[in-house]
Amino acid sequence: MNRCLSLAAALVVSTALGVPDFACAAGAGVPSSAGAGAQTSQPPPSGSNKKSPNAKKRGPNSSLENFIIGYEAAYALIYDRGEYEAGIAALRALNRDDDPDVATLIGYASRKLGRYDDAKVWYDRALAADPNHAVTWSYYGMWQAEQGNVLKAKEDLEKVRSICGNTTCRSYQMLKDAIDGTVTY
Repeated sequence: MNRCLSLAAALVVSTALGVPDFACAAGAGVPSSAGAGAQTSQPPPSGSNKKSPNAKKRGPNSSLENFIIGYEAAYALIYDRGEYEAGIAALRALNRDDDPDVATLIGYASRKLGRYDDAKVWYDRALAADPNHAVTWSYYGMWQAEQGNVLKAKEDLEKVRSICGNTTCRSYQMLKDAIDGTVTY
């Protein structure tokens, strides 16, 4: 299933629950467990300040909706505000540590804090839950590159290409940029 189709599935679920609309490749941070299918939420675009337009219209009607609201809040703390500690705490409070999107985001925040051993544990946990989680492979490749293992990072890049089915998906482009040293995430 391609990225746009998986977000379309998330839109169907989110519309039924009264949660916000999500546009293809907007980086809105919708966890795959929110109905997005096998593909996962994309990492945010560089400089993203994506806010949920309907956040004030929602009420806590279900555990799934509570999870989505909590995930979006943690996502914003991490990607929009750079508050990694607070984001990790918010993600842990969701009690879904084995959700691949949650584990990946905890790994990302841990890596940004320089906690490389913790990041590895969380990336491994995410991949145990979903071995085809493109965002996790991308971030794991960045972790590899930061550890000086560029060959392994390139293997992870090939894994991302295989999962995405192309070299144009955001996860592939981000890891390629990181390997090339043109951008750090």
